[in-house]
Amino acid sequence: MFLDDQLTDDKFLCGKLRLFQPATGYRAATDAVLLAAACPAVSGQSVLDLGCGAGAATLCLAARVPALHHAGLELQPAYAELARRNAARNGVAVEVVEGDLTEMPKALRRDFDHVIANPPWYPPGGTRSPQPDRATALQVSLPLSTWVEAAARRLAPGGCLTLIAGADSLPDLLSALAPKMGTAAVLPLAAREGRAPLRVILRARKGGRGAFRLLAPFVIHQGPAHSGDRESYTPQANAVLRDGGDILPLFA
Repeated sequence: MFLDDQLTDDKFLCGKLRLFQPATGYRAATDAVLLAAACPAVSGQSVLDLGCGAGAATLCLAARVPALHHAGLELQPAYAELARRNAARNGVAVEVVEGDLTEMPKALRRDFDHVIANPPWYPPGGTRSPQPDRATALQVSLPLSTWVEAAARRLAPGGCLTLIAGADSLPDLLSALAPKMGTAAVLPLAAREGRAPLRVILRARKGGRGAFRLLAPFVIHQGPAHSGDRESYTPQANAVLRDGGDILPLFA
């Protein structure tokens, strides 16, 4: 368990959410918000967050869509406890279960309408965290196909997987979809206009037979570079990252 002096108190969605996160090791940021913004869940449906960490993606989704049935799978007990603490703090009921997605705990062996996931990822040329006890330490060696397969097993027929990952992993993600997942759409995430996307959001439906779609990039920052100490989000990104909006129309 993390001690209080090992945690930071972070604002998400312009303060709509307050999350405790470890000062060192794995920390959620914009990826969790964008993942939640791309999930097409509606009130009354169930959502499973694979590798939920401290609960950022689940709680961002809960802030946008009320009355969802939330569950999270987390490998590391300290992060699982932190996710429970953050959920209670923000008044959201989340069933957080400790376990490995390669051996799904019995408590989560049921159908969900949606599965969301933010698997461990390092940019090309990047380095892994020096923290040996980070939340995803033991999952880092798992191929993305394992994440997709675990999601497919937990999805109800017609259920939707929403996953954020490195753009360089796209070939592996797409090859992992068959035979259970289809109707795939990929949204590239570009830091700035004209920059090559480093991240993508994949959406796919269990049993879907629609054509694959590669969507126009979602651009996060304005201008060619940072000008001063400010975020410089595009209006579209600002509506998501600060105001808690969704990016569902981009997948329509």
